[in-house]
Amino acid sequence: MEELIIILINRLEKKGIEPIMIYGFIRDLTNAILVTPHMNLLQVNKQLHLLGWDSFELDYHTLELATACFGAKGLERLENKPICYEIKLRMVLT
Repeated sequence: MEELIIILINRLEKKGIEPIMIYGFIRDLTNAILVTPHMNLLQVNKQLHLLGWDSFELDYHTLELATACFGAKGLERLENKPICYEIKLRMVLT
């Protein structure tokens, strides 16, 4: 699973999200998916825009990669975690 997360992070960087913002984006994406797990790509993008990610459009491949990374248990671990949890996640992944 860690390999998938690294691929996801690299993909998000290539799509224009600054490295310092990626962990917040992943948290918001995770929470959006948890709230409504059966959203389609259009709905996920709309939710992300409501959360302030206006300048980013998630594509289908990246959404599927994120979903694969954070299966049910992975999503639950990231749900509504504070900033200090993000720092711990960074240390694990770097």
